[in-house]
Amino acid sequence: MVIVWILVVVLALGVLLVLTSLKVIPEYERAVFFRLGHLKGARGPGLIVVLPIIDRITRVGLRVVALEIPLQELVTKDNVTVRVNGVTYYVVRDPVRAVMSVQNFQFATAQVSQVTLLSVLRQHELDALLRDRESISSQLREIIDATTEPWGVEVTTVEIKDVELPDQMRRAMAREAESERERRAKVIHARGELEAAEALGQAAATMERHPAALQLRTLATLAEISVEKNSTIVFPLPFELLRVFDSLARNLDASARPVAPSDDPGP
Repeated sequence: MVIVWILVVVLALGVLLVLTSLKVIPEYERAVFFRLGHLKGARGPGLIVVLPIIDRITRVGLRVVALEIPLQELVTKDNVTVRVNGVTYYVVRDPVRAVMSVQNFQFATAQVSQVTLLSVLRQHELDALLRDRESISSQLREIIDATTEPWGVEVTTVEIKDVELPDQMRRAMAREAESERERRAKVIHARGELEAAEALGQAAATMERHPAALQLRTLATLAEISVEKNSTIVFPLPFELLRVFDSLARNLDASARPVAPSDDPGP
């Protein structure tokens, strides 16, 4: 009876040992395998056997990881204090190097991203930081990826999420933007006036060549005004008529002046 119980216990321990030795590695992970401290490469995906005490594995994910860069305060090249944060996207290409080359590749990648963000943005002015984010992000990605490449980690994208400006700088930029909008509005208005003046000049030249066109335009204007029930119609006098009146007035004035006596005695 005792032998039976011993056999049952041994069988149970064997089953438990087998169950604990079986590990399932999903498709998006790899297991860096060590046996008695010696590297045996990466295993997976699928079912692998890990012997207790003898073997040890370190799971490494192969999916893209979004690593947030916390808010950092820095001084730009033109001596403006700003606070900037960002995000780094990376993926592990070589699980063995990621485990063997650095103690904690996630922490190391985060620190490299943070330090590189500060050092690169300090070399740019505020206007470039606000307008040339794509080129700055590309520069950040190249520098960070060059550092993490020996670790088997590839940095795919680095983005600047937000740039916080001091309140005084925000107000100054708002005034600058408002002034720029006013300048553009004045320029557009002036261009419109210039085009309108040129069009009116062309119309006046055409009407001068064709006097009947001026009369037709006057009649069309009167027709537009007469649509309203209560309206005051102002009938313009042609300038030619005013010139006639002016000429008549000058002639009358000249004829009304007394003739001065002549000093030359008659014969």
